[in-house]
Amino acid sequence: MVSVLLVQPRQGAAVAAAERRDFLQATGLKPQELTSRMLDSTTSRIGSLEGFDGVIVGGSPLNATNFEYSDWQRHVHRELGLLIDHPLPTIFVCYGNTFLTFYAGGHIGRTHPEASGPTTVLLTEAGQRDILTRDLPDSFTSFTGHTENSITAAPGHVVLATGPTCPVQMLRANKNTWSVQFHADMDAVGMKNRMDFYSNYGYFSPEDYERIIAELPTVDAIYANRVLRNFVEVCEGTRIANGLEHQQPALSE
Repeated sequence: MVSVLLVQPRQGAAVAAAERRDFLQATGLKPQELTSRMLDSTTSRIGSLEGFDGVIVGGSPLNATNFEYSDWQRHVHRELGLLIDHPLPTIFVCYGNTFLTFYAGGHIGRTHPEASGPTTVLLTEAGQRDILTRDLPDSFTSFTGHTENSITAAPGHVVLATGPTCPVQMLRANKNTWSVQFHADMDAVGMKNRMDFYSNYGYFSPEDYERIIAELPTVDAIYANRVLRNFVEVCEGTRIANGLEHQQPALSE
């Protein structure tokens, strides 16, 4: 049995439970295989990683581009920073893509926000060879919703995916650490739930709500979800056992 830790840098038990539902759905993990820990205060901690095979960092309503950080956000950044060079496989979703770029000295901003709904993800040459994405189509759809983005990857980071509406959709920071801007965790139900929880956070215009909700069931997120299933296989070691491991793209690309 695999054991994965879900770190949730957000506040509110209901939205955390909905997000956990999304990750269970996307990864195919059983409830007993996914442990959730919230970073919802200045005293909460990620804690020991002993016994885990990998770490997923969920999204957050925080913004790395804020002019001023609250004590809570500074605490979240310190905690998430502990994961970046840890030997366990780790993947950050949405906010983590901007955080990783910011943390490592890349360029972030609000140049390419994407409203809640579908987006197109395009694999780069490095993405076509990466262990998490090399068996995916070169182009696929996903759900998204963010107000900030990575503009230029940090030194040493590899851009694995881009897109027509966001320049950095997926990164690899080092041998064991990845991030995705798109919501690899979501299906149509998850997208609607998240929109309802964060209806006033600027992720979509209220007048567009009904149109977006009506279109959600038409979005095929199977390959976006596959990124997380592939990540779980990395945690299990089965992607190596199945002969899928080969030379990774160099981090200097």
